[in-house]
Amino acid sequence: MNPTSFPVLDRAHAALAAVAAGVSADQLTAPTPCSDWTVAQVLQHAAGDQRAYAQAITGSDGPTSDPFDPSGELADVDALVGPAVAASSRAFATVDAAATTPVPVPPGQLPGSDAAAAAALDAGVHAWDLAVATGQPSPLDDDLAAPLLDLARQLVEPLRQWGAYAAVVPAGPGEPAQPVVDELLRYLGRDPLWTPSA
Repeated sequence: MNPTSFPVLDRAHAALAAVAAGVSADQLTAPTPCSDWTVAQVLQHAAGDQRAYAQAITGSDGPTSDPFDPSGELADVDALVGPAVAASSRAFATVDAAATTPVPVPPGQLPGSDAAAAAALDAGVHAWDLAVATGQPSPLDDDLAAPLLDLARQLVEPLRQWGAYAAVVPAGPGEPAQPVVDELLRYLGRDPLWTPSA
């Protein structure tokens, strides 16, 4: 994985790759916080999304199937996620932070720094989905979550209407102030306390 000039993206890519490497074959059919998808399907979706960013920027290295209709049939996690993250990293290594950059989500283009944060948002949050589904430590901390939350507040609302994100999950009554990670997860329609048995 090549480093880019966007530390938040490099961290999110590293998180996704590390969590994916920790998934065992017997966990591929396990449930995830993405309620309609198994671990295998989230892996396919997350890899496809990173390839979609690469393709938007370079015109190549795109996904081989629809990231929003993952089959769940997966034989080799390493051959899926690692190359997808590498393709995204290579693409973003060519991007200038201030330059208008094409992206595979509305509005279709963003400043380079926001495009990188959008790809990081996708990688980082799906890394969390996979980690909690497979009993791994959360890859998110407040330092990574803060810039992701800033970007999410710019992009997510128009995408909710197409089902790309679920509704905001409110904090329960009397819950203490949320750490940034929890705020990000709730904003993206996830329960920070989700467990496979919930």
